Amino acid sequence: MKQLNRKLLRDLWHLKGQMLAVTAVVLCGIAVFVSMTNVKYSLEVSRSDYYSRYRFADLFMQCKRAPEFLLGKVSRIPGVATVSTRIVTDVTVDVPGLDEPATAHLVSLPGRGDPALNGVFIAEGRMPDPSRPEEVVVSKPFMKANRLQPGDQIGVVINGRWKRLQIVGVGLSPEYIYEVQPGAFFPDNRRFGVFWMSREALESALDMSGAFNDMALTLAHGASEKEVIRQLDRVFARYGSLGAYGRDQQLSDRFIADEIRILGIQITILPTIFLAVAVFLLNIVLRRLVSTQREQIAVLKAMGYSNEDIGLHVLGFALVPTVAGVIVGTAAGAWLGTLFLQLYRDVYNFPALLYVFRIENALAAVLLSFGAAIAGALEAARQAVALPPAEAMRPESPPIYKPGILDNPQIARRFSTPLRIIVRNIERHPFKAALSVTMIALSMAILVVTRYAYDAVERMSEVEFGSRHREDVTVIFNDAMPPSTTFSFAAMPGVLDAEYYREEPVRLQFGHHSRRQTLKGLQRTDGLQRLADSEDRLQALPERGLLLTTTLADLLGVGPGDVVQVEFLQGARRSVSVPVAGTIDELLGLSAYLRIEELNRLAGDGGALSAAVLKIDGARRAAMYERFKQTPGVAGTMMLSAMKKSFDEMIAKSMNTSTFILTSFACVLAFAMMYNGARITLSERVRELSSLRVLGMTKKEIAVILLGEQAIFCIAAIPVGFLIGIGLSVLLAGALSSELYRMPLIFTPVNFLFAFAVMVTVAIVTGLIVGRRLHTLDLIAVLKTRE
Repeated sequence: MKQLNRKLLRDLWHLKGQMLAVTAVVLCGIAVFVSMTNVKYSLEVSRSDYYSRYRFADLFMQCKRAPEFLLGKVSRIPGVATVSTRIVTDVTVDVPGLDEPATAHLVSLPGRGDPALNGVFIAEGRMPDPSRPEEVVVSKPFMKANRLQPGDQIGVVINGRWKRLQIVGVGLSPEYIYEVQPGAFFPDNRRFGVFWMSREALESALDMSGAFNDMALTLAHGASEKEVIRQLDRVFARYGSLGAYGRDQQLSDRFIADEIRILGIQITILPTIFLAVAVFLLNIVLRRLVSTQREQIAVLKAMGYSNEDIGLHVLGFALVPTVAGVIVGTAAGAWLGTLFLQLYRDVYNFPALLYVFRIENALAAVLLSFGAAIAGALEAARQAVALPPAEAMRPESPPIYKPGILDNPQIARRFSTPLRIIVRNIERHPFKAALSVTMIALSMAILVVTRYAYDAVERMSEVEFGSRHREDVTVIFNDAMPPSTTFSFAAMPGVLDAEYYREEPVRLQFGHHSRRQTLKGLQRTDGLQRLADSEDRLQALPERGLLLTTTLADLLGVGPGDVVQVEFLQGARRSVSVPVAGTIDELLGLSAYLRIEELNRLAGDGGALSAAVLKIDGARRAAMYERFKQTPGVAGTMMLSAMKKSFDEMIAKSMNTSTFILTSFACVLAFAMMYNGARITLSERVRELSSLRVLGMTKKEIAVILLGEQAIFCIAAIPVGFLIGIGLSVLLAGALSSELYRMPLIFTPVNFLFAFAVMVTVAIVTGLIVGRRLHTLDLIAVLKTRE
C-alpha cells in the first residue's frame, strides 16, 4: 500500500465522525434519488406495458344512444385505426354484508373473444359465458374490499328490474387503473366497482339491441387527434354525444399521469438539497484539514510527491465517504423504492406493478454524488497544491482582526466572557457562519415542506367533507328526472332534508378557447351543498350568470364580466351567451355553477333533476338504504361518511410513511451539519479552549463557548428555515397542482412547532455527543508545543 494511501486511511479514521456525517448526507440524497427515479420508471413502464397489452384506447366518446351501423362510418374517418363500441351504465348493487347500497359501473363484453380495445385482465376465475346472461366479472378492488369470491352472487337493479348476478371472475382493466365513481375524486372500493358482462345481456336489460352508448378508438400513426375528435363530434351530434376526448381527459389516466409528474418534481428538489449540503460539509472539513496539515503537505512535497499526488490525496478524503454513501444509499434507495411502490399498489390497480431497478439511475446517482464530492473538495485540493513547501513549513500567518461589537469596554461589561468569545468568533467568520445557518435551515425547510403536504391534504379533506358537503347520501338518477321528483324524495320516511341539482354537459367557448364541461345548477348554497374556496370561505351563487372555478376561468381566458358561449350537448343542443358573474378558487376539479332556475331557462325545457342530496335520520338509515337498493331509476349512491373514511385511510397510509422517511432524512441532515460544525470548531480552537480551562474556566463555561456558537446558528436557522420552507411549499403547491386538484397554501402552528421540536431535539443530541468529547479532553496533550 502506498504511503499516501496509508495516511489517507489513518486520517479518515481520525475524522471518522465527520466523515460518517458526510456519508449519511450523501446516503440520504442518493436514497431519495434512486428510490424516486426507479419508482417513476416502474410506474411508467407498468403503465405503458399495461396499455399496450390490453389495448388502451386513444379516444373516448359517450352518447345517449347510437345505431351500430355508424361503426363503419367511424372506421372510415382518416386517422382512425381501431374502433370498439359497447354499452355502459351505472346500477345500484346489493352487496352481501354491506348495509349501504353500492354502485356498479356495468361494461359490456363482446359475444366472442376479447374486447378489441380496453381489454380485461382476468386475475382469477374466467370470462362470462355469453349464453349465461347472469355471469359477470367484477373488478379486483371491489372484490377485495367486500371479501367476495368467484361463485358468489350479487343483486342489482338494471333498468328498473331486479336481477341476481353470478360472479365468475376477478378482473382489471387499463381504463380503471384509478377506480373511482363518476363525480367523485377519491376511491371507495367498498361501494363502487366495475362489472363486465356479456353485451347480449346488457342489450336485453337496457333495450339497446343494435345500439351502443360508448365508443373507444385508437389512432393511426401521425393522425391528428383534434381533427378526429371534430369529425366524431359532427357524426354523433344528433345522438346525444357528450363530445369525444383524448387520454389527457380520461380520469384514470389523468391521475396516474399526475402522479408520475409529481415524482419527477420530487426527484429534482430533494436530492439537490442533500447534495448541496454534502458539498458544503466536504468543503469546510477539507479546508480545515489542509489548514491543520500544512507541515505534513510541505514534508510530502519536499520528499518528491507531485502536486497531482497531493491533489488526488485531498480528493480521496471526499471520494471515500462519497463512495460509501453511494453504495449504502443505492441499496437503501432500492429498498425504499419497493416500500413506496407498495403504497402505489394500494391506490392504483395494475395486474403486476413490479419494481424495476434501473442501472442507469444508479449510474446517474454515482455521477451526481461524485460531482458533489469533487465540487466540495476542489477548493481544498487547490489550496494544498498551491502551497509552496518552504511557506507550508512555517505556521500559518495569524489573521488580522478588528474590534468587534462586544469589544467596546462600555458594552463588554454587560456580557459574560463566553458570550463575547462566541460573538467575536462569528464576527471573524461571517461567510462561514452564514453558510452554516443556511445549511441547517435547509433541513428545517424539509421538515416544513413535509408537514405542509400533510396539512394541505388535511385542508382538502376538511373543505370537501366538512364545509362543501353536509349531506349524508347523494342519489344519482339514471336519467334526468322531472321536478316533481322533489316531492317523492321529500316524502320518504327518514329524510330530514333534501336538495337537488341538475348537471348538463356543455361546451364553453370564449374566443379561440373551448372546453367540454359540465354545468351544475344548484337550488341553494347555504344548505346541504355549499360553495367553499381554498381558504374555506363560503361563497354564494350570483343571481344571474356563471360562477367558474379559477382554474377553469384561466383555461378559458375569461374573467368576471366576460360573456361565454355555452353550447348544450344534449336535448335541443341550444347555444346561448352567458356572462361570467364571478370566480371561486375551489380545490378539486373544474366546475361551472349557476342557479338551477337559470340553467332550466338556458336549456329551454321545463326543468330536470340529475341527483338528490339527502340528510337522513340515523335511526331510519338501514331502512332507507334498503329502499335505495330497490328504487328504479337510481344509477348509484355516494355516502359522504364512507368516502371520507376511504380517503382518510388512503392518505394516512401514504402520508405517514413519506412523512416518517423525510423527517428521518431531515434529522440526519441537521445532525450532520451541527455535529460537523461543532467538531470543526473544537479542532480549530482546542488549544484556545484548553488554555481557558487552565486559566480557571469551568468545563461548563468551555462547553458554552464551544456549543453556544452552534446554538446561535441553530436559533438563527429556525426563522430562515421557516421562510425557505414556506417558499418551497409555495413552489411545490404550484408545481403539484393540476386540473384535477389544487394544493391549498396552509401553514398551521403545528407545522412550525413540529419542525422546531425536531430541530431542538437534534441539537440537544448533537450537543451531548460533542460535549462528552470535550469532557474527556486531554489538556496536557493538547497544550504540548509542536515546535
